[in-house]
Amino acid sequence: MPAFSLDPPQTAWCAELRTLAAERLRPLAEKGEPGHVNRPLVVELGQLGLLKRLFTSGAVDLCLMRESLAYACTEAETALALQGLGAHPVHAYGTPAQRDRWLPGVIDGSAVAAFALSEPGAGSDAAALELAAEPDGPARWRLTGEKCWISNAPEADFYTVFARTTPGAGARGVTAFLVPADRPGLTGTGLDMLSPHPIGSLDLDAVPVTADDVLGEPDRGFRVAMGTLNLFRPSVGAFAVGMAQAALDATLAHTARRDAFGGKLRDLQTVAHQVAEMALRTEAARLMVYAAATAYDEQAPDVPRRAAMAKLLATETAQYVVDRAVQLHGARALRRGHLLEHLYREVRAPRVYEGASEVQRGIIAKELYADMEAGQ
Repeated sequence: MPAFSLDPPQTAWCAELRTLAAERLRPLAEKGEPGHVNRPLVVELGQLGLLKRLFTSGAVDLCLMRESLAYACTEAETALALQGLGAHPVHAYGTPAQRDRWLPGVIDGSAVAAFALSEPGAGSDAAALELAAEPDGPARWRLTGEKCWISNAPEADFYTVFARTTPGAGARGVTAFLVPADRPGLTGTGLDMLSPHPIGSLDLDAVPVTADDVLGEPDRGFRVAMGTLNLFRPSVGAFAVGMAQAALDATLAHTARRDAFGGKLRDLQTVAHQVAEMALRTEAARLMVYAAATAYDEQAPDVPRRAAMAKLLATETAQYVVDRAVQLHGARALRRGHLLEHLYREVRAPRVYEGASEVQRGIIAKELYADMEAGQ
């Protein structure tokens, strides 16, 4: 079983990231237009060297970045994560030409990436994809169908699009394509979401692609998708832990200074016990996240199970901690602009995207039974 602990340089780097997020990234985030890609923020992430680290370090570093940024600026964390999610398939499965064309722009923030997997009838069930890649001559296809709930759509510069090249083959008939945003037939619409991130739908009307656009191998796109998600699922947990820690610290400060019933809120046992439970769950989630990230970096065989456990526990924990924080703050936490009002909107989506909590439980159970049968 992988063990995890931060060494002093990592601890110092996390503190530096929180400071950078508060002083340099949050002001840019506050100037962004809700529901749209904040390109100045993405460029600043590139200038700080954080986007480059998406491709030069491992899962532990990714988690450290996401937790630290989330603590001080969730918008910066999300912008970083979406660049990584959209471009990781190019980095890991792309040809030299594909990498040379797109990764420099991703790293300096001038090119915005997107990961286009979900469809109206195929969200967490990636094997049920229906967007069709219809043959259009030797090593050529036309993509026709719809993608929805796509982060950075419709404003990204390129998309990793998963399409069905072999009908009726389930997960074995999906191919990943790198599709530039200016391809004929590709259009999109923004969606108004609870937390105003850039999210939209894509319509593909006979969009032309060739073998030069394939990421990995034809009919092996499910491997590209799962390889990407196994890396990013633990880091979704890190995002959640960062939000939970921010809510916990705000609650500690509030309950220590708030007068109530002849003393401070912290003096009430019911309050103190709730704060203790918030801290307990946050630390447990953090340990599971970094154990999963360490397993990924060490290429352990149980990464899918650990990644699912980390995402599940951390996102459910963050929901609990933020909700408790709101309760202990009272009405002030519901006022527009309060940190907890912001976190309350931010914390809900991670329990749904990149595989809902119910899907993570299914993965965990499947892996457990597979291990049992392999040992018999």
